[in-house]
Amino acid sequence: MANKNDDFLKKLLATFRIEADEHLKAMSAGLIELEKNPAADRYAEIIETVFREAHSLKGAARAVNLKEVESICQPLESVFAALKNRQLSVSPPLFDLLYQTVDALGGLLTTDAGTPESRQAMPALLTRQLGDALLGRFTPSGAMQSILPTKQASSPPLPGMPTETATTTETVTPPPAPGLSSETVRVSTQKLDAVMRQVEELLSPRLASAQRAKELRETAVSFTAWRKQRARIRPVLRMMERYVEGGINGSGAGPAKFPEQELPKLLEHWEAEQLFMKTIEERLLRLSKFAAHDWRTLAGMTDGLLHDVKEMHLLPFSSLLEILPRSIRDLARDQGKQIELAIRGGEIEIDRRILEEMKAPLIHLMRNCVDHGIEHPAIRQDKGKLPQGSITVSITQKDSGKIEILVADDGAGIDTAKLKAAALKLNLVSAGEAEKLSEQEAQGLAFQSGISTSQIITDISGRGLGLAIVREKVERLGGVIAFESRHGGDMQNTGTSFRITLPLMMATLRGVLVRAGEHCFAIPALSVERVTRVEQQDILTVENRSTISLDGQAIALAGLSEALELPNLASPDRRVAGKAPTQVSIVVLGIAQQRVAFRVDEILGEQEVLVKTLGRQLARVRNIAGASVLGTGQVVAVLNVSDLLKSAVKRAAAPAPDAAKKTGDTAMRSIMVAEDSITSRALLKNILESAGYRVTTAVDGVDAYTTLKTGKFDLIVSDVEMPRMDGFDLTAKVRADKQLAGLPVVLVTALESREHRERGVDVGANAYIVKSSFDQSNLLEVVRQLI
Repeated sequence: MANKNDDFLKKLLATFRIEADEHLKAMSAGLIELEKNPAADRYAEIIETVFREAHSLKGAARAVNLKEVESICQPLESVFAALKNRQLSVSPPLFDLLYQTVDALGGLLTTDAGTPESRQAMPALLTRQLGDALLGRFTPSGAMQSILPTKQASSPPLPGMPTETATTTETVTPPPAPGLSSETVRVSTQKLDAVMRQVEELLSPRLASAQRAKELRETAVSFTAWRKQRARIRPVLRMMERYVEGGINGSGAGPAKFPEQELPKLLEHWEAEQLFMKTIEERLLRLSKFAAHDWRTLAGMTDGLLHDVKEMHLLPFSSLLEILPRSIRDLARDQGKQIELAIRGGEIEIDRRILEEMKAPLIHLMRNCVDHGIEHPAIRQDKGKLPQGSITVSITQKDSGKIEILVADDGAGIDTAKLKAAALKLNLVSAGEAEKLSEQEAQGLAFQSGISTSQIITDISGRGLGLAIVREKVERLGGVIAFESRHGGDMQNTGTSFRITLPLMMATLRGVLVRAGEHCFAIPALSVERVTRVEQQDILTVENRSTISLDGQAIALAGLSEALELPNLASPDRRVAGKAPTQVSIVVLGIAQQRVAFRVDEILGEQEVLVKTLGRQLARVRNIAGASVLGTGQVVAVLNVSDLLKSAVKRAAAPAPDAAKKTGDTAMRSIMVAEDSITSRALLKNILESAGYRVTTAVDGVDAYTTLKTGKFDLIVSDVEMPRMDGFDLTAKVRADKQLAGLPVVLVTALESREHRERGVDVGANAYIVKSSFDQSNLLEVVRQLI
């Protein structure tokens, strides 16, 4: 009985978490709307809505005995009641407290939200904060962030490190509330009813298949009886054969007399056999007709059922977009910017698995818009713009199988000159190649790993990895991403627009089946621009590369077998008397502005394919996105179009002349670490030395600068708050020194305000890492990028 009660309680808690998540989302959305326009006509309606949501959450928490949630909801209701009765006025500190309370409630919904001590302390602290708010007293922002107890933050142990860990004061941020990745999903009763009706209709073909099986068994029994009857007259038939053979040969070997007494039996058997064969033929024809009908019926039902089950996997985009307003609000406020977010098309539905995968890329694009795109209000006014920037997220359905996501801002745009400079610094292009790049080709550099136009590396941006990861994610889902940017020129008409095209469903896709040599492949139709044939004589050679002309445009031509590095074997069934074919089958693939034509041996057709992964052992195979099983049982590889285009370009490109030199450069890099804390200094030294760097330490800025003048170093890692000379002054002194001016500087500090970050940029720091979110992998990644 106890086990049953425990199981019931688990189910009840799971249901509560889903319901509570919806209440918190509604409260957050209401607060954002109210903060945007506190004097709106809908003030009373919004307050009433969030008030009811808090009340409902309190009642649901009481039902499952979550006292921590209930105790926080009680004073939260009081605040909303005071707002409703106009006894309390809205203000930025109040909104900060309310958002923090909603976040804390979301954290309590997860089973691993902080330590037991923090879970117990959280309700009392929040209750006191909310009580003070009712009296018009607000805790300063710095203290408000420490609403939860501090914890000991330690880096993962490294070889040779002491067991003691560095202790830092860190805000314990509650984990996010259950979201898209929840193991449960709500489905409308309308969709469930549609699936149920189709499942019930499967009873008819089930009964029909049972009848067909019965008829096949009866036919098999009849055939067995006929075979036994034929076995009984087999001796007579052999006797007649010998007689006939003897008469024909004249050898007299046959019987002297024809067995006339057996003739009636033979005639009777012959007639019965003819009747039996006719009956069998009619049965088989009828079974064939019914089998074809059953196949059509089952195919229609299977397609319908598959469609409706897929519909159950669909979620509206709003379930993902609802997290954006709050995220943009907090980020814009931290950077002192004013931003209005417009969202359109949130009602369009897409596979929930695609939504889960697109959450991080979409958030990154939005952070890019805020951090890189939108300017500060004063700068915007100088350009003749409104002080408030705008970011637009729009979702539209292109056709029955694709959707497009538009993320656009009216910020400064992307400076292609800075992109070229960053690419030159990383040796991705030569100076000559950079000059030849068109505006569109230069903008494409933004997707290269390591390229960033940011002057400084922070916890938000500057590492140059974001857009590369976004493109990889999008292409892994079978989608494409492109962008256009307007920079300079008309200052009032600048900005950046990203367009992402994705399939509606994740599991199945339309694929073009092709054959290259002895192998068959499926190419996602989403990236296939054209399938055609060209004359052999129309294939031209331009700059040692094969090209064809389509619609007046020259397109690079590559062999699919060569791009996949398959053995170059001529297919036997394609040879014609030793003559080369006069026509070549071509598949034109395109992603964004890049187009390449691939030569294949045969186009087999187009069909829907079910893509399956290759397993953990083959999680990432170049040029291969997955595999599919055709109706014939043949397994074919599904090609990764993005990788395929890169392989074609890489194969055609000449190797870099200095590649060998770069490979041979294994000299150990030397790093100066300036840190006054013994513990932090030892931690940084161990992290960097374990990564293979030679490290020299200094106790403050004066010590560091003196050592820099007497030795050779490749990079400086410095704290900011140090005696005698702090990190800002050290950076400024290094930049003013002609001998050291080009040395990269990474500031690692507990100072995380916008003003301190901006000062770091002003003095010339290359990266700014905040200790509260310190992670050794981030530090090493920044160091590798800078040197």
